[in-house]
Amino acid sequence: MKKTALLPLFLLLLFLTSCSGRGNRVSIAQQYGLAYAPVQIMKEKGFLEEELGGNTTVQWLKLANTAAIREGVLAGDVDAGFLGIPPFLIALDQGMPWKLLCGVSRSPLGLVVPAGQWSSLNDLPDDVRLALPQPGSIQHILLTMAVKRERGQAGALDRNLVSLKHPDGLNALTSGSVDGHFTSPPYLFMEEDLDDFEVLLSGEEAMGSPFTFIAAMVTDKAASEKKDFPGALKKALERSMQFMRDNPEDSLRILAAAYNLEEAVLQDYMNRPGMVYDTEILGLDQFISFMNTEGYLEQITSTEGILLP
Repeated sequence: MKKTALLPLFLLLLFLTSCSGRGNRVSIAQQYGLAYAPVQIMKEKGFLEEELGGNTTVQWLKLANTAAIREGVLAGDVDAGFLGIPPFLIALDQGMPWKLLCGVSRSPLGLVVPAGQWSSLNDLPDDVRLALPQPGSIQHILLTMAVKRERGQAGALDRNLVSLKHPDGLNALTSGSVDGHFTSPPYLFMEEDLDDFEVLLSGEEAMGSPFTFIAAMVTDKAASEKKDFPGALKKALERSMQFMRDNPEDSLRILAAAYNLEEAVLQDYMNRPGMVYDTEILGLDQFISFMNTEGYLEQITSTEGILLP
């Protein structure tokens, strides 16, 4: 009888504990690459947990791409994440419940091709094969910007695109399976350092100005239910960037282990021109204007309602 009487109390306590655990947890979606270095530092140093006051558990989800982040948001498993501005905008335009919080990084991007083969996009043959992550990625939108300017039609090379993850694109380029690879660090630097390849088009040339590569987003649900979370996340990112500036040796050690790179190689990559980590968002207006004109966006015509206040 005593066991029977205690059962409802046990179930009530279990329920309350469960609810409390869900309320004191945030899930962050992260991806791989040097552009995410402050995120890795934030994770390793526990800055976000400190900013949240130590009462919140941070769950780190390693997701392969933006599509996986979108699925996680829709399933209620992701509260925040980091991604390129164009895919963020496309998803928002289609009703994805999220907002931009701040920038994370600017970074060199580039279309790498065999050295000496072509001098411009106009020289590319009709059967050229170009690898990039996926349609709607920042690499794709930058390429269409340049193609629009040089060829007059933004989608002129869309039929020539091959969707490959960055490591697979690197392998395809060096093996000759594709003729070009639009990629980001560290793969861009690896390809640049090979004698047989060169950058035909840089991301900044395509855009016409500097731009934010990776930005932080927070879901509407998380911003509404966990009101201290967005501010804590931005503060933790700022602390991570400051840590990288003040502690370069410790940062190299942490990042080299995380990215499985030698510290000397990583230091070389991190010091290359264009590798910038800050919370400013650049290029948002330009992306919106171009993507709206070319039909990648239907609802979004300005920055109104896109940024968290």
